[in-house]
Amino acid sequence: MRRAARIDTNQPEIVNGLRERGCVVAHLHTIGKGVPDICVGFGGRNYLFEIKDPRRPLSQRRLTPDEKIWHKTWNEKGRADIIETIEQAMEIMIKDLEK
Repeated sequence: MRRAARIDTNQPEIVNGLRERGCVVAHLHTIGKGVPDICVGFGGRNYLFEIKDPRRPLSQRRLTPDEKIWHKTWNEKGRADIIETIEQAMEIMIKDLEK
């Protein structure tokens, strides 16, 4: 039986901040198996973000084994990013839209 999914303490802040900036956000952290924490819709595109908390030690911000496998596989044909702040997410999305 799977344990309840935990979120980083900054996830609610990031989700709320993205929504305040006009994004739609779907929580994916409950899926597990390395799937990123959130899917964000912005500017007609979708973005997958794994959230890590910058207040935690670096050793606790590393990807889990499942996350490493998922990201490696996904990033061969798609894109998923690791973020710690709202600003990082917005920068990724805005740069992508400027292409």
